[in-house]
Amino acid sequence: MTKPTHGDLYLGIDVGTSGCRAVAIDREGREIAHAVTPLPSSRRDGAAVEQDSGPWWEGLTRVVHEVGRHVSLAHVRALAVDATSGTVLLGDAHGNALTSALMYNDNRAVQEAAMLKQVAPRDTAAHGTASGLAKLLWLQSHSETTKVRHALHQADWIVGQLCGSFSTTDANNAIKTGYDAVHKRWPAWLHETGLRTDWLPQVVSPGTLIGTIALRASLELGLPPTLRIVAGTSDSTAAIIATGARAPGDAVTSLGSTLVVKVVSEVPVFAPEYGVYSQPLGDLWLVGGGSSSGGAVLRNYFNDEKMRALTKELNFALPTGLDFYPLLAPGERFPHADPNFPPRLSPRPADDRVFFQAMLEGIARIEKRGYELLAELGAPYPSEVRSVGGGAGNGPWTQYRGELLNVKMLTPAHQDAAYGAALLALTGESE
Repeated sequence: MTKPTHGDLYLGIDVGTSGCRAVAIDREGREIAHAVTPLPSSRRDGAAVEQDSGPWWEGLTRVVHEVGRHVSLAHVRALAVDATSGTVLLGDAHGNALTSALMYNDNRAVQEAAMLKQVAPRDTAAHGTASGLAKLLWLQSHSETTKVRHALHQADWIVGQLCGSFSTTDANNAIKTGYDAVHKRWPAWLHETGLRTDWLPQVVSPGTLIGTIALRASLELGLPPTLRIVAGTSDSTAAIIATGARAPGDAVTSLGSTLVVKVVSEVPVFAPEYGVYSQPLGDLWLVGGGSSSGGAVLRNYFNDEKMRALTKELNFALPTGLDFYPLLAPGERFPHADPNFPPRLSPRPADDRVFFQAMLEGIARIEKRGYELLAELGAPYPSEVRSVGGGAGNGPWTQYRGELLNVKMLTPAHQDAAYGAALLALTGESE
């Protein structure tokens, strides 16, 4: 069967925790084809969470070939990759993985994080066991390093497989490894950590042309040898790019397992005591923070089917009057930074609808306070909010949140991180 002709195409690849996705768009940004394939689950052992890098490439190969069933891959002009932020591994001179990848939620680097608290400046995003820097320090001290030449983020390893060079990363992935995005450099204080800084890659902005595809990858994937490889970004930033948020005051609320709020700002804001940091977004910044509240608390009490049924009964015109702060356990990160912050979920109403609505009201108040805090710290208060994640489909809640925030609620242009990566491929190819 002859495949339809769409002109030039641009491919975005999203490598997530549990799956790999691809989206092909045309020069006008219209989605032409997409594909998804599962990835093996991470290996978990207490605080350790690992994956092998090989399945990432296998997943990428499958989704590219699937896209190729619907469009001619010969028309793909550029490709960009996004992947999980804070996932790192060590590689040799040729990019071969010498360690398993420590995933974004690996928390074993406790001693390294404690040391960073003493050495690193307060405004770096490299604090905590979840940072790429803490994990690289752990790998350095627990691995045979004779052959190591590259410290790699997940996206770096994948891009290296595509273009044959493992010496470049993007600014969004680099900030959790200590990169100073304000002054655009690896800072001098990194030497005090003991990290082998000669392993660190060159940092470029997302959307920057890195090179052309390597012959081996071109033949294996069926992509043209002229394909341009463009620097991607972290998965969360790619998802925000996909929504269409791009002007100061544009905000995105992620209503997934946890609540995350981010707003586009002309200036960066750093307040690690609240878990607030900034990521570069072209010439602008994404300022945000993440609460421990969110959908995981709702699912602790109701399954999806029950929540859909209860949503039909919601009546926010009649507030419950319950001052709930939904948490699974004590401890909050943002907008309250208190490891002992208590959940407030009692008294539980006998009516499930009232209980469900009270939790939704509580999460909405947390969202509002989050945006207020970001504004107090120097970011703009949202002029409009786009919602993504499972909770974004709850219409009555969206209306209630808009009234509480006193802002316009917009439907995101797209929610797929792979689409955001495809837009970066289009941007980079056109420069």
